Amino acid sequence: MTLSLASLRRASTFAVLLASFAPWSPSAAATDRPVVIELFTSQGCSSCPPANAYLNEMVRQRRDVLPLAFHVTYWDRLGWKDPFSLPAATDRQARYGSRFGDGSYTPEIVVDGVTSHVGSNRAEVGPAIDRARAARATATPLKLARHGDKLTVEVGGGEGRGRVLLVGFDHRHETAIGRGENGGRTLEELNVVRSVRALADWSGTALRLSEPMPEGEDAAVILEAADGRIVGAARL
Repeated sequence: MTLSLASLRRASTFAVLLASFAPWSPSAAATDRPVVIELFTSQGCSSCPPANAYLNEMVRQRRDVLPLAFHVTYWDRLGWKDPFSLPAATDRQARYGSRFGDGSYTPEIVVDGVTSHVGSNRAEVGPAIDRARAARATATPLKLARHGDKLTVEVGGGEGRGRVLLVGFDHRHETAIGRGENGGRTLEELNVVRSVRALADWSGTALRLSEPMPEGEDAAVILEAADGRIVGAARL
């Protein structure tokens, strides 16, 4: 059968229309989602600079992870008040410490909310990241877009339950440390978390949220299961 030019054009137009209504593919977004790396650190801790340097390398060299530096508050009374210390970071680490049974210490890296490690122990953290990449538990894809001073957060449909968290962070800070264990040093720190807030609970129904930009130069969104595992993540 020979198709006329007009028929071919109609078929082509119909194909374009179908493509425009194609559903959002969870599998592609789920495969691409970054593994979340949370470093709990403090400028007052002399053991932290090597872990900070490790996180900085991840920020600069890898797109398959979302590295975030959470500065805790409990070092602030020991000679140097960290200007980026955040009560929400201390609280978040305490929840992990209770779950893992190892308390709160610095430097600590938590990989995808699943495993806890000494943050400077590359021989242990590297394989943990590889395992998390292979497993990449994802309940649903997330999208994050900026429109001026507003963010649009899209959470897909799926099965399970979780909490949607918005994280604001700064790209880079360089700080001359005046006192404490790191007194006299100048520290470079990347992806410094400035704010964390819960946006919504997710129970399998797709969500679309409009939010003001959080404190910080950049933003990421995380979907956290009830047991603390990360099951979704996206960044601007």
